[in-house]
Amino acid sequence: MTRRERVIAAIRHQEAQQVPYTVDFTQQALDRLLAYVDDPGYVDRIGTHVISARYREAEQIRPGYFRDRFGVVWNRTGADKDIGVVDRYLLPEPTLANWKLPEVEEAAWRAAIEQAIAAADGRYVMASIGFALFERAWSLRGMENLLVDMVAEPDFVDELFDALCEFNLRLIDIALEYPIDGVHFGDDWGQQHGLIMGPNHWRRFIKPRIARMYERVKRAGKFVSQHSCGDIVEIYPDLIEIGLDVHQTFQPEIYDVPAVKREYGRDLTFWGGISTQRALPFLTPDEIKQLVRDMIATMRPGGGYIAAPTHAIPGDVPPENIVAMVEAMKGE
Repeated sequence: MTRRERVIAAIRHQEAQQVPYTVDFTQQALDRLLAYVDDPGYVDRIGTHVISARYREAEQIRPGYFRDRFGVVWNRTGADKDIGVVDRYLLPEPTLANWKLPEVEEAAWRAAIEQAIAAADGRYVMASIGFALFERAWSLRGMENLLVDMVAEPDFVDELFDALCEFNLRLIDIALEYPIDGVHFGDDWGQQHGLIMGPNHWRRFIKPRIARMYERVKRAGKFVSQHSCGDIVEIYPDLIEIGLDVHQTFQPEIYDVPAVKREYGRDLTFWGGISTQRALPFLTPDEIKQLVRDMIATMRPGGGYIAAPTHAIPGDVPPENIVAMVEAMKGE
């Protein structure tokens, strides 16, 4: 089987001889890894099974500050050098009167998709829309403000989320013109225990819009994957109802892994399972190998598993642990 075929088999809940796997890095982790292995071709030989075309890249406007395609400036001069923190919110009041939704940068989006397809080399190709709804809204308005708005200014939240949904539908329509395998949405809803906004507000404001986005993808015969960190188990039935195929990232420090596999493993494929929070930074290489093997043994029956770290590997992970994880994923 090709790498793409292994991923599709997993999503279809079919067991393959090898569990598909994928690895993503923060720049700090990648730099440390390459210095450790002293081999510039190492990452290409990891054999990751998924390649993404991304629509959310930001450009540096001055040292340590990056502007994304919505005009939000991210300060990466502090501890978070991967995404950063918002420098100034563009919606200081609950109104869209003084703000205009940006135009879709169609040429850049098409170029990203075409580059991913050209570089696929037998991998599963997905169009990835990060900061898809809730995250994009709070990056414009502020997390605390947006949560208050859900109670105090629901009409404003509806207007903002509808605008963002229409923007994403345009991105989806362009992506679906290409021979991709699926569309991946990034939108963190969970915290260590439960949803940030609670299940009722998630169902009121978020579910109807992502249902539209999922439906557009599913109607074209493509797979839907959703990134959300944190504990979102209470909305798994909702996500299954509206057509989700894959949940990423599956965090073992949050979930009862065997129980979730038993309850939802016939309907969802789980992507993740190798903790960047409690395992990869702290265990020994031998312990990492055993952890990966144990997770694969638990999750592989009946398909429905893509082995991966639970997030882009952060800079505090020892490079020898990354090598050990990759070897275990590859069955070495």
